[in-house]
Amino acid sequence: MSNRDFDKDQLNIEIRRFLKLVGITSQRELEKAVKDAMAAGNFPQSGKLAARMTLSVPVLDLEHVIDHEIDIDR
Repeated sequence: MSNRDFDKDQLNIEIRRFLKLVGITSQRELEKAVKDAMAAGNFPQSGKLAARMTLSVPVLDLEHVIDHEIDIDR
């Protein structure tokens, strides 16, 4: 397959499907971790939670890291 033979619209749909899955499952896992930490008495009462998300696509030599602080004081 040459670079001109792929369907750009289909690629866009597949990327969006992947990102939706990442978003839904990541939120679920984060909420579970917060709930578990609260139940164990290990959740901070104020401040920020440092979070990191890494997107890796080895065949494209892509490694994209997003660092973010989740403010729990709001």
